Amino acid sequence: MFIHVSEEATGFGPIFEEEPLDTVYAEDSPEPKISMNCRVRANPPATIKWWHNNWEIKLLEQPDEHYSLVGGNLVITNPDKNKHAGKYVCVAKNVYGTVISKEATVRFGFLNQFPTDERETVYVKEGQGAVLLCDPPSCYPNEVMYRWIYNDFPNFIIPDQRRFVSQTTGNLYIAKAEVSDIGNYSCFVSSPTIGKSVFSTPFALVPEIQKEVSRYPADIRVRFPKTYALVGQNVTLECFALGNPLPHIRWRKLDADLPPNYEVSMNGALLHLINVQYEDEGSYECEALNVKGMDWYRQWLYVEGAPEWAEHINDTEKDVGSELTLSCTAVGKPLPWIRWLKDGYSYGKGELKFSSLTFEDSGMYQCIAENNWGTIYANAELRVVSCAPTFIYNPVKKILLGAENGRVVIECKPRAAPKPKFIWKRGLETLSNSSRFLIWDDGSLEILNVTKADEGSYTCYAENDRGKANSTGILSIKEATKITEAPSDAEVTAGENTILQCSASHDPSFDITFIWSVDSYIINFETDYEHYEQLMDHESSGHLLIKNIQVDHAGHYTCTAQTIVDNATVSADVYVKGRPGPPGGVRVEEIRDTSVKLVWSLGSDHRIPLTQHIVQTRDFYSLDPEDWKTAVTSPVFLDGNAWTAKVVELFPWMEYEFRVYAINDLGDGECSVPSIKIKTWDAIPTMAPTDVNGYIGLNGEVIVTWTPMKPQYFFGKKFGYIVGFKYHEDDTLMWSTVADPEARRYVYKDTIIPNSEIQIKVKGYNNKGEGPFSQITVVYTSDIAPTEAPLDVYARQVTSTEALVWWLPVFQVPPHWVDGYQIRYWRKYDDNEAAASRVLVHSSVNQTRLENMRPDSHYLIEVRAYNGAGLGPPSEHCEMFTRRPPPSRRLRVYKYVSFTRKWLYIYWDHIYNYWNESYVEGYKILFRKEGERYGKVYTTGRHYIDFPMPETGDYVIEIRARCEGGDGPISQIIVQGAAVLNFQPLCPFALLLLVLICMNLGL
Repeated sequence: MFIHVSEEATGFGPIFEEEPLDTVYAEDSPEPKISMNCRVRANPPATIKWWHNNWEIKLLEQPDEHYSLVGGNLVITNPDKNKHAGKYVCVAKNVYGTVISKEATVRFGFLNQFPTDERETVYVKEGQGAVLLCDPPSCYPNEVMYRWIYNDFPNFIIPDQRRFVSQTTGNLYIAKAEVSDIGNYSCFVSSPTIGKSVFSTPFALVPEIQKEVSRYPADIRVRFPKTYALVGQNVTLECFALGNPLPHIRWRKLDADLPPNYEVSMNGALLHLINVQYEDEGSYECEALNVKGMDWYRQWLYVEGAPEWAEHINDTEKDVGSELTLSCTAVGKPLPWIRWLKDGYSYGKGELKFSSLTFEDSGMYQCIAENNWGTIYANAELRVVSCAPTFIYNPVKKILLGAENGRVVIECKPRAAPKPKFIWKRGLETLSNSSRFLIWDDGSLEILNVTKADEGSYTCYAENDRGKANSTGILSIKEATKITEAPSDAEVTAGENTILQCSASHDPSFDITFIWSVDSYIINFETDYEHYEQLMDHESSGHLLIKNIQVDHAGHYTCTAQTIVDNATVSADVYVKGRPGPPGGVRVEEIRDTSVKLVWSLGSDHRIPLTQHIVQTRDFYSLDPEDWKTAVTSPVFLDGNAWTAKVVELFPWMEYEFRVYAINDLGDGECSVPSIKIKTWDAIPTMAPTDVNGYIGLNGEVIVTWTPMKPQYFFGKKFGYIVGFKYHEDDTLMWSTVADPEARRYVYKDTIIPNSEIQIKVKGYNNKGEGPFSQITVVYTSDIAPTEAPLDVYARQVTSTEALVWWLPVFQVPPHWVDGYQIRYWRKYDDNEAAASRVLVHSSVNQTRLENMRPDSHYLIEVRAYNGAGLGPPSEHCEMFTRRPPPSRRLRVYKYVSFTRKWLYIYWDHIYNYWNESYVEGYKILFRKEGERYGKVYTTGRHYIDFPMPETGDYVIEIRARCEGGDGPISQIIVQGAAVLNFQPLCPFALLLLVLICMNLGL
């Protein structure tokens, strides 16, 4: 069946305004029906039918108690999983054709109960990690949320750095068990889709108390699987490690930086990739690290895409007998394939070509693109029409204007089918193609080099097999627009001004406009006012003033003088001398332990020769994103033609990125984009520990202390220390290994020879080998205790819990060696002297810090010299009072990012001290990378501070009150770099609060 459509046809085929959607119906839902919606606009109105699993639902011929049609919607009453699950489509039809809706699926959701069997008690040693298995019941859909109940409902465990609940398996992971973890645990599963929750039978976790809690290296137990994601989706990758101390987790992407829109939460356990793109595909790695060791895990993220239209069909009206090609282009990953439907029936694949349209080709066409991730439809109506020519909708313009010696095109576009033949007349003269007159294929008339003689009336005649029509316009010829003053090429130094001239003559009956463009970009004087201004000396001029010209203003400038009839153009080139542009494509080659080879492409010299290149570097421990340092290169001087260099004196096993900038006679140029981050090879340590000391303990043990080496000097994995001992009279070296890179003390408990000299030295080691030993420190042993007491003991309070104590050292005369001093301190009226706190220090020290004291208390302090034979006599008691404690309340901290995303503002409420607390003198702010222990410390007496906004990464800001009694409790906030920030704007109240605070502080 087909319709012969003429110009009078006003109807149209079915258009879907609402299509059925995939539905999940809970098996135990109280709602007894499912509604599949289908709303169609059509003229005349369309009839609607429904199909289920490729079978038509015939409600009239075969009535069904479950199915009913309400409008165009299909209602399923008392749904049955065995009968009604499956695929549904809505089919709409009228006289113009048939369309089929997108396929919608009905599934039945459920969440089964946990088994009622009792679970066995889980025993774990204190300090060890534990994994509590959820073993969830079967469910649909699989998108559920896991939580754990501790002892009683609804006391849910809040995940933190020590505990983590995997949303993939449901298991509860405890990095290190503590005695407080004892109790009953139950896995709680919720399905937000069907609104149902179930929980398991409780079972007990019993941590076994240990006399000495062991340390364990990081051990990753939560590992994200190989992941497939759809472009535009949000993806979360899980990674959690057991270990003692608690491991720090860091994320990286192999061979590239993490995507700009990423977030890290749950103390590093979750990596959120927001709005993933195809370029985010790759291998992702999480690294868990503590002082006992490191573990890492790596897996691939694949990013694919559901079909999206790059080009699709639209309603089309074509003449009978004409040619037509219908095509659709879809993008996606994998690449979608295309198929067609016409009036609901399959109609081929790929591209549809019609060499001579007939009325039978009219109908509703559907282009369908599909891949593994989905299916999309594009619907359109094709009408094959025929009608006599008519100028009712698009007549020839009544008044036509042209410029002398110019070109005029008079359009003739009547509605007609099939395509008509065209005849043009000027007055009564019939026109034909010549050197000045050309009749286009679409009926338009082109006249070249027009003069006053060409003025008059022009009529277009159109005729086909169904009729004919004509339309007339009158042509007037005006004076042409001509450039009278043209701009000249100019060479300007950056920062200067220059003027480009432009004037023109034109027909006085028209207004003239001057339009300036640079390299095809039209200059907008309202938005580009900072550098561009138009100067109009008189009506027929439009000079261009370029102010404070910069190198990016160089280009090809065009002035266009334009009237409603014609235009004239003239161009000039502007060259700008300036500082160098950024070098390009900085990449790292030939990575070694202390050097790399850099290669780059030369940047623009901006018309002044380059004289030098500078290489800069930034390592892993650079806190500030702009903390770039000039690198040492070979050769040392890199001239203006240099495109490669060897960067030397780097730290082994260190993450670096590099950038380059050039210099010319005007100064330093713009820096290149940083290279991809690389890691130098590992190497044997070359530095030795410092401040190595030793002394004999009260029980005759040798105690060795040193300052731990900074991480940048580890030079490799598995860093630790080797402590060496040797008697002066013996060549045999005894040594012990300390595997903790942050260790600063070792106790040698074996029997030692009295009245002897012990030489001590310490060195570092890693997976590549051992570094150099430190300088030798000598310790003397003795079998006679000291006989003199320290004199002039004096103490001064530092905080509410700390004090400094000094004394005059005891003069050492063999054999009364002094190996160290014991300091005892206790509260005069509240503590038993026998339970006094004790501190031991080396004999070379005559002062120390006393810690863990009670605030606002009266203390007695005593100092004694000792050696391996025992303690000497006590000093006279020194009395002192500790300070009052700092306020115990945390600061309320707020953050605000400037509109330019360049500055981060932190401000907080003032803390007032109570009568029994220390006065607040100011505030201390620590700014550090998340996962790192060290950072920059700032102090201020104000209630705010601002920082340059970091570009990437997560940063932790810790703020505390600073008092004479010590520092108050920490308030912490986490901020993300500008590349991933997505702060909500401050509400009006918050903005008012910020203004009031700044006014009070004198901003």
